[in-house]
Amino acid sequence: MMKISGNRLFRFLINQNYRMKRFNNLNNLTGWLVFTVAFATYSITVERTASFWDCAEFIAAAFKLEVPHPPGAPFFLLIGRIFSLLALGDLSQVAYWINMVSVLSSAFTILFLFWTITLLTKKIVAGPDSIPSPADTFLIMGAGVVGALAYTWSDSFWFSAVEAEVYAMSSFFTAIVIWAVFKWEQMEDPAAANRWLVFISYLIGLSIGVHLLNLVTIPALALVFYLKKYPKPGVVGGLIALGTGMVILTVINTGIIPGLPEMAGKFEIFFVNTLDLPYNSGVLFFIILFLGSLVWGIRFSHLRGMPGLNTTLLCLAFILTGYTSYLMVLVRSGYNPPINENSPDDVLSFVYYLKREQYGNRPLLYGPSYVARPTGLKKLSPVYRKKDGKYAIIDYRQEYEYAPGSSMLLPRMYSSQPGHPELYQSMTGLADGQKPTMVQNLSFLFSYQMGTMYWRYFLWNFSGRMGDAQGAGTLLPWDAFKAFPTSISAGKAHDNYFMLPLLLGIAGLLLLYFHQKKDLIVLAMLFVLTGIGLVVYLNSPPTEPRERDYIYVGSFYVFCIWIGMGVVACTQAFSRVLKQKGIRAITATALCLGVPMLMGIKGWDNHDRRNRFHSVDFARNLLSSCAPNAILFTGADTDTFPLWYVQEVEGFRTDVRVCVQTFMGADWYIRQLRRKINRSDALPMTLEMANYITGKNDIVPFYEIPGVKSGINLNEYLQLIKQDNKALQVPLTSGDMTSVLPSSVLFLPVNTAEVDSMKIVKKDLQPFIGNAMYWTIGNKDLYKGDLVMLDIIATNNWKRPIYFSSTMGKSNHLGLTEYMQLEGYAYRLLPARVEGAQDGYVNTDIMFNNMMNKMAWRELNNKDTYYDDTYRGAPIVTARMSFLRLAEQLVNEKRIAEARQVAERAIAVMPDDTIPYDQASAGFTGIFFDINERKKALQLADTMARRSDENLRWARQNPDSSIIDVNADLFILQSIVRSCRHAGEDAAAEEYERIFKKHLVAFNYIR
Repeated sequence: MMKISGNRLFRFLINQNYRMKRFNNLNNLTGWLVFTVAFATYSITVERTASFWDCAEFIAAAFKLEVPHPPGAPFFLLIGRIFSLLALGDLSQVAYWINMVSVLSSAFTILFLFWTITLLTKKIVAGPDSIPSPADTFLIMGAGVVGALAYTWSDSFWFSAVEAEVYAMSSFFTAIVIWAVFKWEQMEDPAAANRWLVFISYLIGLSIGVHLLNLVTIPALALVFYLKKYPKPGVVGGLIALGTGMVILTVINTGIIPGLPEMAGKFEIFFVNTLDLPYNSGVLFFIILFLGSLVWGIRFSHLRGMPGLNTTLLCLAFILTGYTSYLMVLVRSGYNPPINENSPDDVLSFVYYLKREQYGNRPLLYGPSYVARPTGLKKLSPVYRKKDGKYAIIDYRQEYEYAPGSSMLLPRMYSSQPGHPELYQSMTGLADGQKPTMVQNLSFLFSYQMGTMYWRYFLWNFSGRMGDAQGAGTLLPWDAFKAFPTSISAGKAHDNYFMLPLLLGIAGLLLLYFHQKKDLIVLAMLFVLTGIGLVVYLNSPPTEPRERDYIYVGSFYVFCIWIGMGVVACTQAFSRVLKQKGIRAITATALCLGVPMLMGIKGWDNHDRRNRFHSVDFARNLLSSCAPNAILFTGADTDTFPLWYVQEVEGFRTDVRVCVQTFMGADWYIRQLRRKINRSDALPMTLEMANYITGKNDIVPFYEIPGVKSGINLNEYLQLIKQDNKALQVPLTSGDMTSVLPSSVLFLPVNTAEVDSMKIVKKDLQPFIGNAMYWTIGNKDLYKGDLVMLDIIATNNWKRPIYFSSTMGKSNHLGLTEYMQLEGYAYRLLPARVEGAQDGYVNTDIMFNNMMNKMAWRELNNKDTYYDDTYRGAPIVTARMSFLRLAEQLVNEKRIAEARQVAERAIAVMPDDTIPYDQASAGFTGIFFDINERKKALQLADTMARRSDENLRWARQNPDSSIIDVNADLFILQSIVRSCRHAGEDAAAEEYERIFKKHLVAFNYIR
């Protein structure tokens, strides 16, 4: 009998092992099939070149291993560099292959999401240690497929998956860490479990070199550790576990990432300044001391049989191993690459880079409100620079001090940047200068920061999105029966999911509540930390330059786990109707699979970037607007990063020196301007680095001196600043002296004979050249960046062409607009002044050649290509305005045939069915009348007027929505009326004026 029982037991174990192996094989195979679907989706829809915003900068930095904006992403850049080699020397394909890093990272994110869902679902369906039946297996696989595909085709994650940004790879690390933690939870063997902890630590260390968002998961992962170690958890124990996780997060985020380099910096200063040792001796000593101590601790804990301490130290060692990708920043910065933001080439500047100090701080727990006014400056830590073998203090970091009572707990309404106080007031009803109460402060937190800047994004992904214009709202199921204007309903981003993903996710959440509360607690904590927790931490100002939904994809990831579990909830709901378990599983899976399918079908057209090239064309067009060896002043990210890409990667127009206005107040950037980069020589400057060093001339206050009220010679003024001349200085409240701007009027002598020999001024404009340029810079303080621009302009003396990007605001033109000649997408500064030219003047010969022969607008006329709000903004407006300005001036010069070519090209390359007509397009109505194309003019006018009328009627009925720009549509109507009146089309003018006045009255512009 014993023998027979033994044989049966053996066969039973063999059978169980086979069934478990079959389940695992099916789990792996299905996971890879889902991976394939995700990879195919993203590979088809990936952008073929560099996108706007940070993508272009990251591609350029990855291609040459340069140093992007802090705190950098060195591991992402290293992987990007490897992928760039797949271009096989075709520079136009480099961006595509670096974009594929995000494609592959995102597909792997989906793979680990699938495995996480099946791992957690198996606990509910079959138990953690049981072998699922065929019906249970199908249900578990179905849950994984539905949840994983829901995330695959979710709006925010898909957006990041098809461009070269860090968020896709960051999501991958989040996914694999969460999966690994749940795998660790199931390990019974302590030795095997500890190896998983070391593996997780290494992943966290690597993720630091991508993005710090992954660290937010640590407190929730500490909770998993507690729930495993203590089978009967309590509230106090759970809070202690969360607190421990927060401590670990703080140690990594503060004590390791910037903390270790900061400590090394203190050793460095002591060794160099006190012990008279050479540079880097202190850093080397600290590295040897720290690593030696870590190795000794690991060996000591091993020999003494202390597994807890040993595992902890090993985890620290592997976090540091992953973190060593940041050595690339120090090494590459030391070689002075063209992109070298902050120049972190030594340990002291490296700490500044890691701490993102150039961006300033946002108050979190306690700080001033937006109405608080500084009463003084408090000196903080010193700022060092290398000098004569030592580290010299050149300045002190400072922070504002405020009067008692100016600060408050949890300050949400804190930003006093231009325009922000007015937005706070409009959102809360506060009067000018009125301090917000705590109730109003929290109201802003819940209504705007949590409502607009999180829950709106959440509903975009799981309920529906009204459109892609900035500030677009959400769609609910009943919105399918509402009438939207065509400009919204016909938009590719107008997607209604009828709340089906949301409801399925809630069903999965409830399933966990009733069947697996421990996992619910962990997932809920992950959801909160990567969503609402980030909202509180980031403390958003009242407006952002673009939508920030990609920040919160971690919480959307968790919700998609619940969506997958919603399949199990649906199966249980069918139990009264369908008695057979297998039929229930098949039916629920089939029905629930329709939810991600709906998301994929709806979202495909507004995530398909295959034929988008205008980010690169925009950059090329801007550089093509410049003469050889030019100096080009640009604004911020969207202006500059595409220029860096086409220069650094594609090698286009590297003779043009791109000068970023937002960086020009930083001494590290001024140093870069003073050296040769690519084919561009160093920029001419009168002032020395001693005049531009941190803390010196950061602000040059306006202080009118009566003797120079009529104007000051810019060359002489720069010499006085260079010499620190006392005649040009006044004392500050601190007792220090500072140079001042003594007049609102500047003049620059012009050698007319020399300028004439250069042939840089059009013959028709030569009478406008005087012996000096006079302009009013205004009764305002000069910032260091303004001083640098004035220095370059004066010292250059017309040797190199100087341009201002047309995307820059007039406030950055230093009052020189009347001396600016438009030659395409950029204004050239010339010594010829056209009075009254408040928007510059047009050189039709140069601009016609540039616009018609040197520029490209690929695929802007392809109605199947999706262009979001970023593309339809400054890039398209710049193009249309440039065409319009050129056509208007050609009409003024009676060059009708050329004006016709320009107008027809503008409409042909940017037609309404691809890029809807905007404010700039309204001006073409008058142009078509002027070139005797009356039918085209009336068609254009009617198309725009009807659409504006429809938009404004809808906006009146929906005053809470900001998706319609009321002022833009009113401007369009006004422009059309004016053009029709001027052309003698009185009937059309009367009709459109009636529409225009109707809306003016409705919106209370007139009574």
